[in-house]
Amino acid sequence: MKEKILLVLTIIFIAATFFGSTYVLINHGTVSAGYAVVPMVFALAFGTWYRQTKKPYDTDK
Repeated sequence: MKEKILLVLTIIFIAATFFGSTYVLINHGTVSAGYAVVPMVFALAFGTWYRQTKKPYDTDK
């Protein structure tokens, strides 16, 4: 359950990053780049956390 929540949060923040970067580009860079950077920081954090909690594959083959 925890893995699914972390994966969903990662996807949501990746989407928010793209929306933020589009907003910055539409406004020709006159708004803060933080609209794209801040969601990406959270996406990286949740993505890393997701990868750490994911069960490893069986390597005894």
